[in-house]
Amino acid sequence: MTEAILVLEDGRTFRGEAYGARGTTIGEAVFSTGMTGYQETLTDPSYHRQVVVMTAPHVGNTGVNTEDDESSRMWVAGFVVRDPARRPANWRATGTLDDELVAQGVVGISGIDTRALTRHLRERGAMRVGISTETLDPEQLLAQVTAGDEMTGADLAPQVSTAAAYVVPAVGEKRFTIAALDLGIKTATPRHLAALGVETHVLPSTATAAELLAAGPDGVFLSNGPGDPATADYAVEAVRGVLDAGRPLFGICFGNQVLGRALGLGTYKLRFGHRGLNQPVLDRVSGTVRVTSHNHGFAVDAPLDRPTDTPWGPVEVSHVGLNDDVVEGLRLTEAPAFSVQFHPEAAAGPHDAAPLFQRFVDLMETHATSPTTVQHTTGEKDS
Repeated sequence: MTEAILVLEDGRTFRGEAYGARGTTIGEAVFSTGMTGYQETLTDPSYHRQVVVMTAPHVGNTGVNTEDDESSRMWVAGFVVRDPARRPANWRATGTLDDELVAQGVVGISGIDTRALTRHLRERGAMRVGISTETLDPEQLLAQVTAGDEMTGADLAPQVSTAAAYVVPAVGEKRFTIAALDLGIKTATPRHLAALGVETHVLPSTATAAELLAAGPDGVFLSNGPGDPATADYAVEAVRGVLDAGRPLFGICFGNQVLGRALGLGTYKLRFGHRGLNQPVLDRVSGTVRVTSHNHGFAVDAPLDRPTDTPWGPVEVSHVGLNDDVVEGLRLTEAPAFSVQFHPEAAAGPHDAAPLFQRFVDLMETHATSPTTVQHTTGEKDS
């Protein structure tokens, strides 16, 4: 076995064995509470530049396959597990997780106390971390960690976005066409929309409002993605143009933060973020609680007790995280736009939030029969 070490930026050190590729990697240490779905986690663009600690102790038992990837590659900066499976045992497996990590150059570590590491991050907050099979001196690796980039101020969406536009056709009869701003979109999202008769035109993260609206879409979708939303001015301007046009809009995760900024709200970095498949969220409109899939380290700063005036009418907080009262959704009350901080496609994860895709379809259907446009300067609607 090849020795490996993990060093956090506060100096806490763990020694274990290499898992995946050999080498050195630096990123932001975060933990995911999902008991399953490690392949979807590894290929989720929202995890770009993050070292993911799996709280589930046994990882890799279902191997990997060619069907569950959420993008064309693994995006995590590193991977931390306690007890890797010796061999996969699943009829869908086409290979082992260890071999795939090696093939894609993902440096990992196994055999460490991930419970102690998770508790440390839960108390101290997300921080930079290094994993290495090359530099086994903690002080030397710590110097590399503290010299690494922080997540605050990181503009990462263009790094994970598609370079060229592409189309995901509807399944069966096409009912609507949407433009999706790819800030780090997962393949499960257009697949869910396709099942509802929606054709999705996926555009790069830097697409302008004019480019998003060029094909005359019935609605616009803002995807999940990595990095600090405070850096995504290009997406904020595009969203404002879409709001001016009065086109139905639905955003998730990073898209929720971008919509918040477009509406004049602030964003901030959470101490340790929300990641995993078991986050309880209150839907304040219906009064129901949904168990949801999360992956975010930033959040929207908005008052929970009152609506906020915007050029497009009042915006209210539609969803709230029950663990810490973090804003989990926004809704314009006089314009066709809403967003949530969690993942309704939930790959992997619970399906409580899947009906939000149908809500987006219903919004487009309603708008098709009674379209409105909103003037950015006055906030007034014109029929």
